Amino acid sequence: MEEKKKYSRTLVTTALPYANGPVHIGHLAGVYVPADIYVRYLRLKGEDVLMIGGSDEHGVPITIKAQKEGVTPQDIVDRYHKIIKDSMAGLGISFDVYSRTTSEMHRRTASDFFKTLYDKGEFVEKMSKQFYDEEADQWLADRYITGTCPHCGNEHAYGDQCEACGTSLNATDLINPRSAITGNVPVLKETKHWYMPLDKWEPRLRQWILEEHKEWKTNVYGQCKSWLDAGLQPRAVTRDLNWGIPVPIEGAEGKVLYVWFDAPIGYISNTKELRPDDWEKYWKAPDTRIIHFIGKDNIVFHCLIFPAMLMAEGSYQLPENVPANEFLNLEGDKISTSRNWAVWLNEYLEDFPGKQDVLRYVLTANAPETKDNDFTWKDFQDRNNNELVAILGNFVNRAIVLTNKYFDGVIPEAHELTDYDRATIEEFKGVKDALSQALDTFHFRAALAEAMKLARIGNKYLADTEPWKLAKTDMPRVETIMNLALQITANLAIAFEPFLPFSAEKLRAMINMDSVLWDKLGDIDILKAGDRVEKPVLLFEKIDDETIKVQTDRLERIKQENILKNFQPKAVAPTVSFDDFQKLDIRVGKVLNCEKVKKADKLLKFTIDDGMKGRTIVSGIAKFYQPEDLIGKEVCFIANFAPRTLKGVESQGMILSAEDADGRLVVIGPHGEVRPGVQVG
Repeated sequence: MEEKKKYSRTLVTTALPYANGPVHIGHLAGVYVPADIYVRYLRLKGEDVLMIGGSDEHGVPITIKAQKEGVTPQDIVDRYHKIIKDSMAGLGISFDVYSRTTSEMHRRTASDFFKTLYDKGEFVEKMSKQFYDEEADQWLADRYITGTCPHCGNEHAYGDQCEACGTSLNATDLINPRSAITGNVPVLKETKHWYMPLDKWEPRLRQWILEEHKEWKTNVYGQCKSWLDAGLQPRAVTRDLNWGIPVPIEGAEGKVLYVWFDAPIGYISNTKELRPDDWEKYWKAPDTRIIHFIGKDNIVFHCLIFPAMLMAEGSYQLPENVPANEFLNLEGDKISTSRNWAVWLNEYLEDFPGKQDVLRYVLTANAPETKDNDFTWKDFQDRNNNELVAILGNFVNRAIVLTNKYFDGVIPEAHELTDYDRATIEEFKGVKDALSQALDTFHFRAALAEAMKLARIGNKYLADTEPWKLAKTDMPRVETIMNLALQITANLAIAFEPFLPFSAEKLRAMINMDSVLWDKLGDIDILKAGDRVEKPVLLFEKIDDETIKVQTDRLERIKQENILKNFQPKAVAPTVSFDDFQKLDIRVGKVLNCEKVKKADKLLKFTIDDGMKGRTIVSGIAKFYQPEDLIGKEVCFIANFAPRTLKGVESQGMILSAEDADGRLVVIGPHGEVRPGVQVG
């Protein structure tokens, strides 16, 4: 078996969140919570580790947002950098540095990196055609171009993607392209750019990933293989834009470094900012291990493009692993910043004060490690109430309460152990190896389950031994039971520190546990007899239905707002003559009875007072109405349709309804009371 490579230090980087909005739960589940768990774990082991983060502050979406708000791009990034940094700290994401790509350190580092590659002849200079707005006198980046999607017909697609059907586009694919600045038809003009020849580095990338890193997660390895098998193409590293890092060579006036080239260099510049004297050992020493935590939309940049940049530069270490996660959805729908369909971290921290660890727990338990997963508020409530409160919190509370009740808060001494005691000890000793194995291989969901297993062991131990019954007859046995229960409690403080740091800190305070070392996990002598525990404090509290309803109601409002905002009326049907219209006999009728049609989920059977002999009409609106809600209502119906049989019921007409923006059918009727049988026209 190949010997595992030894390393002296670990550099952990996290994808730089884009500073045009706050951080949401998708970012957290995909990148920041797993990265923080991993770094806290390494720190508990006493390893040399740095966690590097920062805001990505260049690129077109920021300029568009600034233009809409009538402020400068710097105003936008200043605002959101602070929101992101503060909310990350609020959730306990323990960066060693959280900086930004508008810093002077980053500008110099990115410029020098580009210049080094330029001087080595690593770029290809090419002319290409790009859209230009003549009135605005500005080159148009993809997001500054809108038009009709050639795939679905959406008339508001962007030059890089159609948000209606999700298809990636090139600006030249759009039908009837328009400038988002002036609304004019843009022209194609030639412009010069510098390209990174990724095809040059394809053989080395193929060897490095496909042969040397088969241990990478299947979703990461598979996406890399797909790109490599399709063949890598040269990629522009510059753009015609006025917001970004100026290209530091002659003849490149008015051009900036493309954000995908600029942003990953932020990991290097932020490390230099943190450790100006010895930053190089974290990037260039052979005994350094570099880990990139990212979401799946960044795999190509961190596994192919950034490594190719590092290969071209020549002095940097390549990442050892890139444990990218898939996407987290929200209530069954894709999280979307533009649609406000998200749970924003800064808002969560305001709405759920003191419940940082609940979110960390739920996002880890539902982590989209190999496939997309879903966050729902019901699951959030259930996991809090049924797992954190009922299992972890319950055990800790019982252990502390019983110690205070029977021993006045003094940790009792353990006496002779029974076979059941020894079996329990052996069971929870095994948690350490399972936890370590899961964390070492970036399986954070499995690791969390192992930590919770320890709490389950503790609950079962107290339930089986029943010290509250033995207290009347066998206090030495109670002392042994409670000593062991408190040792399990101390183990929980270690096991949950990477996952639930706020709760672990409260737990340590309750048992007066000063130091936390991973090596102690599994020990039964962490706490010493004669030491004291404090009065119990609830680690978690139940979340009620009303609290959850506030959140689900908010999402429903957002959904309805998006439906109305994006509603586009259908095109008007071809013109008909007035004579054709007069052929329709539209009348008003009163619903005497309404019931569901048997074995037909969509159909309702109406008995209508039509002012004559009455009639039966079958309508496909059962999905939108309860039958009893329609009885007594006046509706409009077409009286002169030929009868037709639906599911064994003869329908003698058609009830008129309108389709709302959300696809809901609404029955049409008169505003005031009208006699049944009156014609409409």
